[in-house]
Amino acid sequence: MAQRASVRHGSQLIELAGALDFMNITGPPLKGLLRESQLTTDDLILVHDDLDLEPGRLRIKLAGGHGGHNGIKSVIDALGTAQSVRLKIGIGRPAPGQDSADYVLDPVTKDEMEVFEPCLERAVDALELLIHRGTEVAMNQFNVRERDSGSEE
Repeated sequence: MAQRASVRHGSQLIELAGALDFMNITGPPLKGLLRESQLTTDDLILVHDDLDLEPGRLRIKLAGGHGGHNGIKSVIDALGTAQSVRLKIGIGRPAPGQDSADYVLDPVTKDEMEVFEPCLERAVDALELLIHRGTEVAMNQFNVRERDSGSEE
């Protein structure tokens, strides 16, 4: 089951879907949505959290494994391919001793929102660039670290 919306951006019709079921079983419903909308994995941009990126960091990736993310594993298994564009949103790792599942399901704190709000605005910009200019252009713009202490990381 998914929450869905269709929006027109310029001349393009964009289908948005957000899973309403457990993330770990996202694959089969996504496969059904693609089939119903007559879309392929080439048309798909997956947006998801990533424990391995620091909070607020974005990473655009073309294909790859699931990296331990059970929702992405479900998608790969259902679609039969890891070939889809992904926009990863960094959430960082849980505190030592905290379960990862509890961490990702905990409500976002006010301090965390101060990090995530600008990140989500950048994610929208990244999606627009992905749609209109393609993966390579978007990766070149968004897969760079901010300058820190005068040096590029």
